[in-house]
Amino acid sequence: MSEPRVADLLRRAVEVLRDGGIDNAAGDARHLVAAALGLRRDRLTLHMGDPTGGAAAALEPMLARRVAGMPVSRILERRAFYGRDFIVGPDVLDPRPETEIIVEQSLVGRFSSVLDLGTGSGCILVSLLAERPAARGTGVDISEGALAVARRNAAQVGVEARATFLRSDWWEGVNGQYDLIVSNPPYIAESEMPDLAREVRDHDPHIALSDGADGLNAYRAIAAGLHRHLAPGGRVLVEIGPTQGAAVQALFAAAGLTGIRCLPDLDGRDRVIAASAPQQA
Repeated sequence: MSEPRVADLLRRAVEVLRDGGIDNAAGDARHLVAAALGLRRDRLTLHMGDPTGGAAAALEPMLARRVAGMPVSRILERRAFYGRDFIVGPDVLDPRPETEIIVEQSLVGRFSSVLDLGTGSGCILVSLLAERPAARGTGVDISEGALAVARRNAAQVGVEARATFLRSDWWEGVNGQYDLIVSNPPYIAESEMPDLAREVRDHDPHIALSDGADGLNAYRAIAAGLHRHLAPGGRVLVEIGPTQGAAVQALFAAAGLTGIRCLPDLDGRDRVIAASAPQQA
């Protein structure tokens, strides 16, 4: 009997995931098989005729976790974000493509200093510093576990010399002013938590998803400190839930910000609120 090849392993992985009700079975199978083989996903096709070696034994527990609802990024502890791979773990949100809007829009303007409130994995801050080599930034989070992940990501991307990470409950440990303030805060209302997809509800840290109330507490806290920490003419960009645009714009208007606008995601849903501090007279 001939030894199984990578192509056979991939076929079995697709079958297992399809039978387990996984929607993107073929794509997820390629990610997991490549990881089991120690290959980049885009190199897998070149090895279809190779023997599997010990990859089958490594693959089985990964398939079981995926069928049980664990996202591929959680299994591999990696997620692509803004063209780079980021480390993820149980202490941080799994970065989503829609969060890249904050990075894209931040890069439209100039900044030399950036503050990331609730930095999590650090994916926003690290991406911004990687794209702007002269900028420096600070990421704050209430979770020491999240900060440890953020520091690893900063080192992996090579921006650790320009990034500072500190434990802070929003503004509590923040000093000084910044040209740019960004945040993807917990914005899911407690009443909405049961309706989240199981991949999110069961694997993202709840403290990073919801404030345990109406989903707006983080924006209230952010708005309250902007007058002290956003430099004159500086910009703030925050991710929101698709029904929160009007409420967050009202909070920022009450905080004295100008040029307030709501930016959509690729599906046309409200996704980011952008605003500026008035220029000094």
